[in-house]
Amino acid sequence: MTQFNFNLDMDQLTEEILGSDLNSVTKGLAVAVFNAYMEAERDAYVQAKNRERSEDRQDMRNGYYQRDYKLPVGRITLKVPRTRSGEFSTELFERYQRMDQSLVLTLMESVISGVSTRKVTKIVETLCGESVSKSFVSSVMDRLDPEIEAFQNRALHAQDYEFLYVDAMYIKVRENHRIVSKAVYIAQAVTTEHYREIVGFMISGEESFESWQTFFQDLRYRGMNDPKIVISDAHEGLKKAVKFEFKDASWQRCTFHFLQNIVKTLPKKGSEEARRLLKRIFRAESMMMAEQYRDEFFEYVDGDPKYEDAVKKLDAGFHDATQFLTEAKKYHVSLSTSNSLERVNKEVRRREKVINIFPNLASAVRLIGSVLIDIDEEFQSPRRKLFQAND
Repeated sequence: MTQFNFNLDMDQLTEEILGSDLNSVTKGLAVAVFNAYMEAERDAYVQAKNRERSEDRQDMRNGYYQRDYKLPVGRITLKVPRTRSGEFSTELFERYQRMDQSLVLTLMESVISGVSTRKVTKIVETLCGESVSKSFVSSVMDRLDPEIEAFQNRALHAQDYEFLYVDAMYIKVRENHRIVSKAVYIAQAVTTEHYREIVGFMISGEESFESWQTFFQDLRYRGMNDPKIVISDAHEGLKKAVKFEFKDASWQRCTFHFLQNIVKTLPKKGSEEARRLLKRIFRAESMMMAEQYRDEFFEYVDGDPKYEDAVKKLDAGFHDATQFLTEAKKYHVSLSTSNSLERVNKEVRRREKVINIFPNLASAVRLIGSVLIDIDEEFQSPRRKLFQAND
């Protein structure tokens, strides 16, 4: 397997992994790693691939039995391989008890973080003197990738989605011997019952209309309906793609970022009252009140050239930033900004910092997909509604 040299502090990585909150590690990924380990053990014992005719074959596969196993992340159910003779026995459980429990979880974290097999082996040997073959690590990666792909490509037609939050963040990836910037597109939707889901993610080049359109087309291809409102920042390519792909949806500009853009144009001194009047607009309980507060702001700064840019920005973006007021009051806080998706991005960024520069695009998809699966599972169990007010 090709090895990559990239910016990774081994001591820092080990410290980050061993000091991480193990409850945040996806149980499904732990199951995949353990099952992959036992499958590799059986392959070695049988000495033949599945359905392969070989003179070296020692036994025949005979399905699996289930076994519950308790980890720091909780109880998991494993598929333990069997052979027809019944003589095969996995060493996983004995090995797991013999090693420090963090070993296998460290291996898993390293694999999904895109660390090269050479560095995975080095981490394991450094921690407890045990070694893991490069072929095994590659096998685990091959088994994890389909889970990420299934998550990315799953059908969305079983739910009706009312609101859609979208955003992009940037990561660094090594590509063709250069370090390039890639945009990570993430979509969080809210069902008509007000439950959240991570409905899609994509890693591509810099933000553009074409990239956003491709991302939205994928959501639609997988069965997503037109939401009532799409909430995002004001990237021009994103806005245009929303109009093209979600023709029946309104676009809500994130008021947090909109206010920041306007406030930057205000005088640093003597603008306290203007700032108060400006913020009051987006705390209004109805469109009528917001329009009244906007007009009062215009009247207060009228004729002062120091506020011309603020007036222009507010006037141009007012209606896009107040679409949330068309919904019930109990939804206003959640719909007025993209903060709920920003929290998702923050968790992705926290895990991404361990790597800093991804060795390739596949490793970035693996880590970010794993984090998003974990977050989506947290949304589902126990199911928590985005809007906390009584329906």
